[in-house]
Amino acid sequence: MKNTRVRPIQAADNTATAAVIRQVLTEFGLNREGFAFVDTELDSLFENYQAPRAAYFVAEVDGKIVGGAGFGPLLGGDASTAELKKMYLLPEARGLGFGRALMDQLLPLVKTAGYTRLYLETIPEMKDAIRVYEKYNFKRLDRPMGDTGHHGCQAFYVRSMVSA
Repeated sequence: MKNTRVRPIQAADNTATAAVIRQVLTEFGLNREGFAFVDTELDSLFENYQAPRAAYFVAEVDGKIVGGAGFGPLLGGDASTAELKKMYLLPEARGLGFGRALMDQLLPLVKTAGYTRLYLETIPEMKDAIRVYEKYNFKRLDRPMGDTGHHGCQAFYVRSMVSA
């Protein structure tokens, strides 16, 4: 049995976490403009998620970072809407329950931070991730919210935090 855990990101995790995100984005052909691959915050996730009303968690297997997810204010959105950000898992970490574990860590914090909605953007090809989102009552939207700069994303979801 592998030793798995989800924990808050630490400054020493920045390089490994950015590498995981870039690897997954490359796997799906998203290593280009219009996707998180070019986000300036990638190399300093710890620092960027220390802001009020934000958090980021990493997933580990035997001490190796294999994924993560966070949330923060939706850029270009209203103060009541958070965005689920940078939720990626390496292929070997999928199917181990990390998607659920990350959501179970993040959702109570999103609510405690005072947000009433949680928004996310993805691509239709990330079918496993979409299944997790739908299990957590994310509903599909016809168009994006806010101004994330991820104009390449084609699937948009939002979840009410009020009834959660």
